[in-house]
Amino acid sequence: MPTPGEKKALLFLSGVILLGAGARGAAILHSQSPVNAAARRAIDAQIQAVDSVRHQATARKTKRSRKKAGAVHIVAPGATEQSIPAIIDIDIATAAEIETLRGIGPALAQRIVADRDSLGPFGSTDELQRVKGIGKRLAAKISPQVTFSLLPRHPRTDSDGTSAPPRSRRKSRRGESHI
Repeated sequence: MPTPGEKKALLFLSGVILLGAGARGAAILHSQSPVNAAARRAIDAQIQAVDSVRHQATARKTKRSRKKAGAVHIVAPGATEQSIPAIIDIDIATAAEIETLRGIGPALAQRIVADRDSLGPFGSTDELQRVKGIGKRLAAKISPQVTFSLLPRHPRTDSDGTSAPPRSRRKSRRGESHI
């Protein structure tokens, strides 16, 4: 059982803690600035664009439908929709949709989907290069036509915590492995 002096000390410490918490809570409530309306509209537009791409990917398509799931069609004034290439979201697109990109055939599209399903979404063209058959040149070629809506599951990092470039699995002419 605490002595009267210990009771006073506990009561004092409790009062100090409650006053500190109250002051901190009041400061937080009064320091919140209102969100800029233009910034809020821009964020809402981005969220809506990503949600529409995801919705298109999950919606059932008929055979007559020209738009592909995971593709964003942007039509400039005076241009037809067929003349503008679709922007494909590699993180959610099917192999058939990925195959529509220049330089990617059916086998490479299947490897991209298989890699994404086993290792998680890509998130960037650098991570897309982990797929066998996609090098820097092909990644640069398709980069204007692709987008990534998801974050990579396992970002590559060095032992010191900095991000590392994708590793090459090619062998040199002498047969030595460069990893």
